[in-house]
Amino acid sequence: MKRASTDLSRRTILQLLATLPMAAVGFGGANAAEFSLQDLESQLVQLPEITIYRARRVITMAAGQPAADAVAVVGSRVLAAGKLDELQQLVGKQPFKTDDRFAEKIIIAGMIDQHLHPILAAGTLTWTVIAIEDWVLPAGTSKAASDAASYIARVKEAETAISDPNEPLMTWGYHHYFHGMVRRTQLDAISKTRPIFVWHRSGHEFILNTAALDLVGITPEFVANFPETAKAQTNLEDGYFFEQGMFAALPKLVPVFATKERLFAGLDLIKDYVHRSGLTIIGDPGAMVSKPLQEALNSVFGGDDVPFRTYFLPDGKTMALEHIEGDLIGETEALLGWGKGKAEYLPKQVKLFADGAIFSQLMQMSEGYTDGHHGEWIMEPALFDKAFDAYWKADYHIHIHQNGDAGLDTVLNALERNMSSNPKHDHRTEIVHFGYARPDQVPRIAALGAVIGANPYYVTALADIYGNIGLGKERADHMVPIGDAGRLNISTSLHSDLPMAPGQPLFLVWSAVNRTTFSGRVAGPEQRLSVEQALQAVTIGPARSYRLEDEIGSIEPGKLANFTILESDPFEVAPETIKDIAVWGTVHEGTVYPVKQPDGTMKKASLSFPKGADLPAATGASFASIANRGGSCNCCEPVSSMACTDATAGANSSPMAGGCCRTNVFGLAMAAHWAEQLGRG
Repeated sequence: MKRASTDLSRRTILQLLATLPMAAVGFGGANAAEFSLQDLESQLVQLPEITIYRARRVITMAAGQPAADAVAVVGSRVLAAGKLDELQQLVGKQPFKTDDRFAEKIIIAGMIDQHLHPILAAGTLTWTVIAIEDWVLPAGTSKAASDAASYIARVKEAETAISDPNEPLMTWGYHHYFHGMVRRTQLDAISKTRPIFVWHRSGHEFILNTAALDLVGITPEFVANFPETAKAQTNLEDGYFFEQGMFAALPKLVPVFATKERLFAGLDLIKDYVHRSGLTIIGDPGAMVSKPLQEALNSVFGGDDVPFRTYFLPDGKTMALEHIEGDLIGETEALLGWGKGKAEYLPKQVKLFADGAIFSQLMQMSEGYTDGHHGEWIMEPALFDKAFDAYWKADYHIHIHQNGDAGLDTVLNALERNMSSNPKHDHRTEIVHFGYARPDQVPRIAALGAVIGANPYYVTALADIYGNIGLGKERADHMVPIGDAGRLNISTSLHSDLPMAPGQPLFLVWSAVNRTTFSGRVAGPEQRLSVEQALQAVTIGPARSYRLEDEIGSIEPGKLANFTILESDPFEVAPETIKDIAVWGTVHEGTVYPVKQPDGTMKKASLSFPKGADLPAATGASFASIANRGGSCNCCEPVSSMACTDATAGANSSPMAGGCCRTNVFGLAMAAHWAEQLGRG
């Protein structure tokens, strides 16, 4: 781009400097009108120093932005992006320096994951991860175990690597469809002395070896006191506890893992993990309504030196269950003051829930399931409609968890009803997860003005399995139909829902661009996104979904200087290798944060217990909120529903879940126990 005349250059300088505080320019108030361009030039030497970052390429994600190889930053804000020589001429007499550290790298607008869960991830990723996908962790990459033999080999390797003979081995990520049958016998063959705990990838099952059962005190006498429904989902001989059996065992399991020390070690790990993934903004929509847990998050994520900002949305389901007949809006507004520093709540935004979790195969499907089981509601439609109407009337931006097409019908019906009675421009009601939608529903989403927040990993992980179990190949391949959304220009973002998928934006881009399953086939090729569309969906798309596009999401004058620094250009590498692009670091609000090299150690709290030690007991109060979050036999029961009864147990018969319509029940149990401990001080 050839530089324009001197007059145009001055006009451009004035326009760009207008994005900065007037005090920085050196004039303001009533005297501002007396200044000419010549007066302005004379003041430029008093302006702050500009830093011009040079790169192999700058990907601004701004519509119509010409090619750029440099970006100019003043303080925490972007001044301009363009060709290096043009920016150097543009700044004129204002002091500047050229920073060449990114000269051979790619600068892209700061990447965003507006849907992940730090508390649940803290309770998961501090375990030894042996899963069906690669996990790039601060201690290094945990490679995928794709079959039974590789899984057992990895568990043996992990056991051998622990030097302390009393330290348990805790591993998360096992999935029987990939890793075969693993029970007490297989774990005892690995070690008869070291306690081994295997936590299923779904979060709904546990397998313990004999030493682990002895450590936590799960005995025949303990199991004999389980409710009959929990006994039916327990096999003590196999060391196997699933659904209600796992829930009944939680008082023995949770105190071992959910210590305060472990919570803070986990949050530190997640802070590091988020940065290494190249994220500059994260969001936790539907954050747990616990002041002690929020204060723990604030203490780790709220500091000025944290290389990203975290936004929280209130959990409208909990608010509705407790306040639907009272001051729902006032109680929701009261949560806004819970954040601190870089960990803050977004005003006038809330998350609601429609149908059940896709990993549990309890989404509401209009044509049912091939094996005859049925889906579940997280919020019963009557309560959902009341809450939606109340938040709409109060001018809230509503985000709704949805997975099945029948769940989507409920969401769109509520939106259409409110648009008909109280129409709003640019409401941006967000369909969150977008697990499955019929072809006729996507045009309806567009017509109603909703936006989409999709998890493309569902296709990668589940299309093969669900093609054989529950959905059939046609519907399984049509999951997450973001190609249809793109063709109708529906604003779309991608998220991980960490720990349900790796919290790496380039992994999500790879999933959306390729739609390659674990078997290596492409599921629903017509639903793939282009690289451009997928990158938009981890930058400007999520910024729009949070109404923050004037501040973040692209590199444009006046926006926050949030950049992700990549070693390779995602437009130049083969699409199947996008997930492998290395992240050098980030620039967050003008400060450079390099990623430190993995040191080979994992941040975790010690779990060494002498045999026979008295472990702390978990009280019933620890789990009082879990029914509200999806940990009872019927996750739609109110908060006061603590125990599974014969009337409610087994209400769900999904072969993937068996009892709960929310994923990661054990993680939620740990969170509840943490909240209780923190509340006691």
